Amino acid sequence: MDGVREMAEESEVNLPVEEEDKEKEGIWCLRRVGKKCEWLLLNEETEVTLGRGLAVTYRILSLACPLMISRNHCVFKQNEESQWTVTDKKSLNGVWVNGKRIEPYKAHLLNEGDTVQLGVPIEDKGVEYEYVLIKDQLQNVAPFLHKTTEQDTEIAPRVKRTKRKYSSGEFDSEDSSNSKEKVSLSFSVDKSRSSSSLATEMAKQKPNHCESATPGPSRDPQEALPLQDTQDPTKLQPISQSSAELARLQDNMKRIQRLKIRVKEAEQQAASLYAQQAPEPQLNQVEEKLNVLRGQLRVEQQQQLLRVELLEKTFFEEEQRLEDEKKLQVEESLENKLDLALQEHRKVIEELRRSRKDFEEIIQAKDKELEETKEEKEKAKAQKEEVLTQMTEVLENELQCIICSELFFEAVTLNCAHSFCSHCINQWRKRKDECPICRQGIFAQTRSLVLDNCIDRMVENLSSEMKERRESLMRERKAQSVVMVMTATRAVISHQEAASPL
Repeated sequence: MDGVREMAEESEVNLPVEEEDKEKEGIWCLRRVGKKCEWLLLNEETEVTLGRGLAVTYRILSLACPLMISRNHCVFKQNEESQWTVTDKKSLNGVWVNGKRIEPYKAHLLNEGDTVQLGVPIEDKGVEYEYVLIKDQLQNVAPFLHKTTEQDTEIAPRVKRTKRKYSSGEFDSEDSSNSKEKVSLSFSVDKSRSSSSLATEMAKQKPNHCESATPGPSRDPQEALPLQDTQDPTKLQPISQSSAELARLQDNMKRIQRLKIRVKEAEQQAASLYAQQAPEPQLNQVEEKLNVLRGQLRVEQQQQLLRVELLEKTFFEEEQRLEDEKKLQVEESLENKLDLALQEHRKVIEELRRSRKDFEEIIQAKDKELEETKEEKEKAKAQKEEVLTQMTEVLENELQCIICSELFFEAVTLNCAHSFCSHCINQWRKRKDECPICRQGIFAQTRSLVLDNCIDRMVENLSSEMKERRESLMRERKAQSVVMVMTATRAVISHQEAASPL
């Protein structure tokens, strides 16, 4: 009776005491997808660790694949801005956030509603442990919370110290003692196996744990080795020795599942009898049956955990051996590459030494060419200056207008073959209609485009001062011509107006 009461009381989750203001604001938790139990409470300002080991906040044991969850799988904690993050502790099958695997040892920021998967999917069942980050009131999520590892360790001693009351006429003490002897005997026999034979057996049985898992993206090819290269005799020779051991491991897993179902049915029956206030002998009989089943289940689980630990140890030893071999191969290949690189380096140095003299000779020849080129440039520059000087003298002596003493602008040639600026000769003819040089009468003048083009080409090679002076003169002459045209136009208009009748 007392054992049934304690079992019923311990089935309820003891929640941590929260402050009243935090209860009003709501709490963060991981809701397990598809289940109304085993939700994970995320306490603020604390790290929440998950894994199948004992030194974690929540201990998670996979029923379908024992190695799916690593000993220290991942950790949840808040950053400086009080936002929750998840960090993969280099787990075997990884942590997946919203369908994407996160990098190991790198905190990944979580938002409300994000999905967190531990491990990879298993055949048609999907991911066994899938959670959603939610924030809700404590009273709403309290019935579904998972017990922490500390609560499990506190409950376990109380279950072992449970005292049972038996009626002398109702129940035979020999049956119970025999059942205890059977449980202890089976446990002692399994525990007395040699570690070497059991390790070999575990190495043979390991592929069954995860052979149905869908291989997801792996962080390291060597980490994914148990899921991908189990058939390679050169890498995992002990694993592929006997298919009968694989079947045996499957049978062990099925037997544990059946024992759990029977334990659950017995617990439901005991709780139902306790609720119906059944007679004490019947309760004692059910409790005895329940304790026997629990003992068998505990033995099977301990044996299975032992096998898994030995298997994991064998796996890590094999992985370490492969890593050492790979390191040796890498070192040998690096040494070979280094030798080849040194040989190539020596060849290059010798070629450089041989070509150094050739380069020096080429440089000396180039220096001589540069000196000669420099002298030629200086000579060309002097010749150009001389030509410009001569051109300037020609322009000043032969291509200047005698009236304005400037280079011809819009040059015209008279009937006497003398040339002048168009503007200058027009102004001159207003006073005298004869050539300023030979004093012949002017009865024809022709525009000389050849002189204008020649002067423009020669001015392009002169100094910038000469160019600016000519451009300013051109602007001034054009402005004067515009004024003269406007004046003449006004005179004509006024004359026409005076000549017209009133």
